[in-house]
Amino acid sequence: MGLQRVLGLGSYQTAWTWLHKVRRAMVRPGRDRLSGCVEVDETYVGGIEEGVHGRETESKAVVVVAAEEDGRGIGRVRLRRVPNVSAASLLRFVEEAVAPGSVVHTDGWGGYNDLEVKGYGHRVTNITRSEQLAHELLPRVHRVASLLKRWLLGTHHGAVRGKHLGYYLDEFTFRFNRRRARARGLLFYRLLQQAVDVGPAPYSRLVAGKGGPHHKI
Repeated sequence: MGLQRVLGLGSYQTAWTWLHKVRRAMVRPGRDRLSGCVEVDETYVGGIEEGVHGRETESKAVVVVAAEEDGRGIGRVRLRRVPNVSAASLLRFVEEAVAPGSVVHTDGWGGYNDLEVKGYGHRVTNITRSEQLAHELLPRVHRVASLLKRWLLGTHHGAVRGKHLGYYLDEFTFRFNRRRARARGLLFYRLLQQAVDVGPAPYSRLVAGKGGPHHKI
């Protein structure tokens, strides 16, 4: 609605469509994968669920987060919604987000067991056997997940539909990875360049949550 007012658009639908087109352009075709030592873990986006434990969920969206270690800080990140926490889903995400030869740091979940077979170093921290908390052992991915949820709740008031979540993950990733950029105008210029490189996304595809291959569940 803010964009609609600023641009003087007569239709909310037009403003919504343009925002999603811009979000889709925030993923640069052929972008470099993460490298070095990379923390990977899952988080859940959605309302409160009762009677579920561990990695169980009935209605929440599963989002995998990968965050480069940059000293004590966070480098680049990647986020993706996945259908479940199976090895097939998690390993596919890692292969698309992290360069082979990198060291992937995860908890003890079995879905990550074949990372070494896929050409990665695998550092495992068994959280259930540790006296430290999960956010202390994998601090970067937990910090990113916390910021994501705060952004979805504070900026978008928790009104993001599951089938459109991928677009918002793209925007969050674009913003986070450029959080230290000094030239804000150059960021807009780069976004326009990327918008030219991606294919067309008509309204019918956007509203169905089919803006790009990385949004498939």
